[in-house]
Amino acid sequence: MRWFFLIGTLLAFVLCFTRHSGGAMGLWLLIGVIGLFATVLAFAQQRISASSRIETLSDYDIQRLREGKPPLNDLHR
Repeated sequence: MRWFFLIGTLLAFVLCFTRHSGGAMGLWLLIGVIGLFATVLAFAQQRISASSRIETLSDYDIQRLREGKPPLNDLHR
């Protein structure tokens, strides 16, 4: 999906700089800026989710961590 955002953003900027009327140029520039923002967020989200942990801790394991003990479901022993 992030690649579609990137292609759409680039297309919007190309259309912006090839228009001759101010209204069309402004519209495509606005769409390009919004697309640029969405593209940056999509790439950041992918980067974050690639390095995040999949599993979650149960309430019991969180309580053990608060007591200073290792959780029972600790995969990094």
